[in-house]
Amino acid sequence: MEPEFYPEVIAAGSLAGALERTAARLGLDITVVPDDTDDTAAIAAPALGREPLLVYVESGWRFFGVDGWSRGLAMIAGGTADLADIVRAGVAWGRGESLPAMRELLPWLEYGEFAEAADRNPADAVDVAWRQLREQGHEEADGFPEFGAAVEAAHGRPRLRRLLPFDSMRRLGFRPSVGHVLGPAVVIVPGRGSGTYRVQRTLDCEGAGDLIAEVGSAAEAAALAEAQVPADLGPAVFGPDEP
Repeated sequence: MEPEFYPEVIAAGSLAGALERTAARLGLDITVVPDDTDDTAAIAAPALGREPLLVYVESGWRFFGVDGWSRGLAMIAGGTADLADIVRAGVAWGRGESLPAMRELLPWLEYGEFAEAADRNPADAVDVAWRQLREQGHEEADGFPEFGAAVEAAHGRPRLRRLLPFDSMRRLGFRPSVGHVLGPAVVIVPGRGSGTYRVQRTLDCEGAGDLIAEVGSAAEAAALAEAQVPADLGPAVFGPDEP
């Protein structure tokens, strides 16, 4: 760690120590979680579901970065040269401030539409995921129309629509959780140019034992996939033990 870029960290002996000193100077109450190295640390987050805010430094210039995770999802990131702002971010994150409120306070923070929705509630995250996936299907209509057809057919099935949809190498999966990622309840694999659609239990490309059936249309695949979802599964929640 270069002394010319991080004099207060060098003086405190570690990033954790510098965070504590800065918080004391600002009159802010934080709990710093030291890491195995002197140039990384975390600020504890009492807010429900939020993991400690990760803090790190970069070499070659003055830059303090942060990563905020909640329920296994990457939610917020960014960086600044101002260590006091890092402490302010830790305070706001730890008390459960919304992502827009945090960015209004600290404009260098960044987050995506899905993260903002997931920060509100699982239902909003599911709605955003479906819209983004449908937009992706429309954009790929010329090169891989079977994928878009599978997305649209699945969206028309109520039991699938209440789960979290995702794309993994153009395999369309449906999860019962938004955070703390669980395996898919069912998967549709459209065949590029073949006109066929596989419905299977996992994302496995090779495991024939996971195959439920191979059908000749997106509508058939969506209907079959919906039939594999238990009636009491969904709407998607944050995780297996959370509302």
